[in-house]
Amino acid sequence: MPSAGATKPWPAMSIAAAHAALTGPGSPFEIEERVIDGRRLRVWKHAAPTTGAQLTAARAFGERTFLVHEDERVGFEAFHRAVAVFAAELVRRGLAPGDRAALVMRNLPEWAVAFYAVTAAGGVATPLNAWWTAGELAYALKDSGAKLLVVDAERLARIGEVLGECPDLRHGYAARAAADLPANFTPLEAVIGPPGSWERLPDRPLPDVALGPEDNATLFYTSGTTGAPKGALGTHRNMLSNAVGAACVAARAFLRRGEAPPAPDPDAPQPGGLVSIPFFHVTGCFAVLSPALQGGAKLAMMRRWDAEAAMRLIERERLTSAGGVPAIAWELVEHPARHKYDLSSLQTISYGGAPAPPELVRRILQEFPGAVAGSGWGMTETSGMATQHAAEDYAHRPDSAGPAAPVGDLKIMSPAGDRELPAGEVGELWFRGPQVVRGYWNKPEATAETFVDGWVRTGDLARVDGEGFLFIVDRAKDMVIRGGENIYCVEVENVLYEHPAVVDAAVIGLPHRTLGEEPAAVVTLKPGAAVTGEELRRHVAGRLAAFKTPVEVRVRSEPLPRNANGKILKPALRELFGKDKG
Repeated sequence: MPSAGATKPWPAMSIAAAHAALTGPGSPFEIEERVIDGRRLRVWKHAAPTTGAQLTAARAFGERTFLVHEDERVGFEAFHRAVAVFAAELVRRGLAPGDRAALVMRNLPEWAVAFYAVTAAGGVATPLNAWWTAGELAYALKDSGAKLLVVDAERLARIGEVLGECPDLRHGYAARAAADLPANFTPLEAVIGPPGSWERLPDRPLPDVALGPEDNATLFYTSGTTGAPKGALGTHRNMLSNAVGAACVAARAFLRRGEAPPAPDPDAPQPGGLVSIPFFHVTGCFAVLSPALQGGAKLAMMRRWDAEAAMRLIERERLTSAGGVPAIAWELVEHPARHKYDLSSLQTISYGGAPAPPELVRRILQEFPGAVAGSGWGMTETSGMATQHAAEDYAHRPDSAGPAAPVGDLKIMSPAGDRELPAGEVGELWFRGPQVVRGYWNKPEATAETFVDGWVRTGDLARVDGEGFLFIVDRAKDMVIRGGENIYCVEVENVLYEHPAVVDAAVIGLPHRTLGEEPAAVVTLKPGAAVTGEELRRHVAGRLAAFKTPVEVRVRSEPLPRNANGKILKPALRELFGKDKG
């Protein structure tokens, strides 16, 4: 794939012209208008209408490998058979359309089977964070009113003490668990067997349930960095719009460089992705699992992130894509053992969920000349990626999150939400499109506050340039205001990232008696690097205004704390500094 330094003029086509060329009549990315919940939206005409339809289409990939977990390999046909058998079991157990079924497990082949079985049966798949405590899991089980639970052994041991607090829960299935199970629990293996046996399961049809694009399919809980998590209720269309959008963005890159998108080649090597982020988050489920199923790609799962283990897996499986969050991309670029492994199969290193400094894009292109970098912006409420950025577009605008897909709209609003701002001005980002979920589960006030006439108010401070490229400035709630002066944390963090010793950085606000807040920073250094906090302070002071310079920089040896979406948990970092420094 040509790099941003190719000799032909770039771009060969504007974003608007590329979208028009890709979405016309007869195109696989053709767009039509539909009235959904009383609002007219642009939608993908040829998107799979339901997850069951997507699953059925994927049977065409037959014995090709779909999921790799340690020594286990599952083909597309075997996956379909396991989903169909488990979906029939769920219907037999009384799962009715609209019923919530919770998934609480780490990334396993069984996670993907459970997700597609629940949604194919008409249920609402409710993935819960496998890192949560028993109390947090109990909250979401009760809040969602989940009637069924699919859980792995580790989570079952953690949650067993609170199962009695969940009166709606009728039955559970335990994957890879010992025989001694709680009452009303069935070993999942008793229904579908272990992954290595799924190809021998009977060939059954999916349940005969009347489903359409606007039926509810998912309930993903927001990250909950402030307050209790909220369940975002999504439809089949919300989820499946993402898979088409990802393919459209890939085709757009070719048009932008003046080339025709390649036709599908059944004889081409199978694409494969390294799965280093959890399926229980919308990015892992909607932007990784679903597009891979639709596109016939192989997914190789890791139990936990380890950079050298990841490189061994990339080499063994000849994976073509990797990433997840910027910290993972940094490790692939910076790891001292990287040259021990053949990573030449990598074509894309992409990430999201946290701000990425422009320097990361440059390093990826420098260290992996055969690959392109990719990024984007999204949230639980937009069913994952709402804007996407890759290839030359990303190389030329490394501080952008890219433009919206052709079915989506961005606008920047005034703080009061009563006026749209012109290109280039900073305000609150609002987004509209078929990816936007219906609202928050059983929280009408929060829904009314966040979802306005089909738009989701994101809470992100951003600007959009004249061609529609999005630039995230900061989370409104994370912006530091020092004596009336706004300090955008991303700006200071990017300067810290420019220091050769820094691999991870976060800027937070510390309370101050007279100024309101002062900025402070916490950083993690690259292996073998040495620098003091005061040196890093001087590094920032030489590049930014004095009021933006952190009053203190703490240097840590361990990674910065993050939630499952890759977002840094800034409240935890504030605890390092103690109380009011004023």
